[in-house]
Amino acid sequence: MNEIIFGILFILVYFSPVFYQLHKIIKENPEKRKLKIRGLIKVLKITLVSFTVIAAVFLSLQHTNWLDYEKPIPFKNFNDISFKNFRGLEFFKKTLYGSKRFAYIRTDIETDIGDDQVYVESFFHPSKSFVYAKNNNDKYLLQHELYHFRITELFARKIKQEIDTTSIKSKTRINQIILKHFDSLGNYQKSYDYDTFHSYVLKEQRKYEKEVDSLLLLLNKYKKSNIVINESN
Repeated sequence: MNEIIFGILFILVYFSPVFYQLHKIIKENPEKRKLKIRGLIKVLKITLVSFTVIAAVFLSLQHTNWLDYEKPIPFKNFNDISFKNFRGLEFFKKTLYGSKRFAYIRTDIETDIGDDQVYVESFFHPSKSFVYAKNNNDKYLLQHELYHFRITELFARKIKQEIDTTSIKSKTRINQIILKHFDSLGNYQKSYDYDTFHSYVLKEQRKYEKEVDSLLLLLNKYKKSNIVINESN
C-alpha cells in the first residue's frame, strides 16, 4: 500500500507543471487559450520524455544493479558465494510477511548448441540477487537461497544427461530437451519455496537438501559444461 501511495504522489508531483499549465488555460479567456494550449503541449512533451527516461533507468536498475555490477558466477565457484555477492537493488524493500529476514536469488542456465558439442552451464547472478540487509549473517537464509542455485545446477546436469543418452541428437531434439527441463526447473523451484516456506519449515528444508545433494552426486559425471555430440540427423 505504501508503494502505491508513493507512486501516486511521485506522479502528481512530477506532472505538477502540466497540471499548473492546464489550470492556467482553464482560467484564460478564449482568445489567449490557443496560445496557452501550445505551451501546455510543449511542457507535456518534455515531461513525458524525461519521465520515460527516468522510468527506463529505474526499471533497468531494478532488474540489474549496473551501478554495482558483478558478472555471473558459475557453479564451480559455488563455495565462494556469500550475501556480499547479493548486489541487486530493491527500491521498495519488500519483506516476507513483515519479516526483514528476506532475500531472493537469481540463477539461470546458459546453453549453446554447436555442431559437435552442446554447452550447458548454470550461473548465479549477483547484481540481480537481493538481500534485505547487506550485513546479513543468517546462514540458514543464505543456505536456503543457495539451494536454489544447487537446484539450477541439478537441472543443468539433467539436461546434459538426457542429451548424452538420447539416440537422436538433432538440434531440434536437443532444444526440446532443454525447454522441457527449463519448465521442470521452474516448477521445482516454486515447490521448493512453497514446501519450505522460504526456509522456515526446517524439516522440509532438510528434505530438499538431502534430495538435491543426492541427485547432484548421482549426476556428477555431467558437471562439466560441454557434452560432445555426433550429429547425424
